[in-house]
Amino acid sequence: MKTILLADDDADVRTVFGMSLERYYRVLEAATGTSALELTRRERPDLVVLDWTMPGSSGIETLTALRQDPLTANVPVIMLTGKEEEADRARAASLGAYAFLVKPVSPPQLLNTIRAALPQEGNYSKGN
Repeated sequence: MKTILLADDDADVRTVFGMSLERYYRVLEAATGTSALELTRRERPDLVVLDWTMPGSSGIETLTALRQDPLTANVPVIMLTGKEEEADRARAASLGAYAFLVKPVSPPQLLNTIRAALPQEGNYSKGN
């Protein structure tokens, strides 16, 4: 089973998305950018969902650190943020974010984006 790291300082966001993803993935959670970076280095998730605005280090700082570390440089990162500016989207893309989703995002929308980032995922039918 693939592992997804949900990094968001809002516990409700982590709970809602975590509950919707746990059927398909092992879900890890982080409330700060610093803990997201540490968990990614230690647990080596297959994908990171990363909020932009978090305590510790921002999501964009965390993304930069992930890309600079050979162990985490290729982990797909989906930015999940309230930032709507095109400049923010462009900055995230230039740093290697796979996707940029603006909150509010529905659990199915996030799941579809994750599936697109991990195309090798198998069958999602009931019971799998």
